[in-house]
Amino acid sequence: MKNLQSNEFAPYYANYIKLVAEQDIVKGLNVQKEELIHFFKSIPTFKQEYSYAEGKWTIKDILLHLIDAERVFAYRALRIARNDSTALPGFEEDDYVIFANANQREFESLLQEYKLVREATIALFESFNEEALLRLGMASDCSVSVRAIGYIILGHELHHKNVILERYL
Repeated sequence: MKNLQSNEFAPYYANYIKLVAEQDIVKGLNVQKEELIHFFKSIPTFKQEYSYAEGKWTIKDILLHLIDAERVFAYRALRIARNDSTALPGFEEDDYVIFANANQREFESLLQEYKLVREATIALFESFNEEALLRLGMASDCSVSVRAIGYIILGHELHHKNVILERYL
């Protein structure tokens, strides 16, 4: 698993990390940005607000969730890379989705926001040297490294892409 040690991520994230084949985080973020934009643009308009079951997220909800989660993960990476020893709290993704109002937004604006957030994440990870990538911190009551956060971002998106392919399209 990308030569990560067991203290670099919570067991919960192993399912995301194992989805990532790319070893270079920045390269993976760049390639995935283009692939995900193309993937989301290929989704028919009538499916964008579709939910496969009562109480499940729509594709717009998922896209905005990816944006929100990437912001949270990038913030964690920044704090840990800068050697901030403050334990960082978790976030409740379901609560975020309720208040995000994704279905009231144009799909194109969500895609543009995704692109901008991803470009900011790429710039952030490009700025990290090897020492920063290996730095450990605490988030959601678990030890995590900056490099593991990069792989988590990549794997989290792949996980949700797979969910869309399996349950929405």
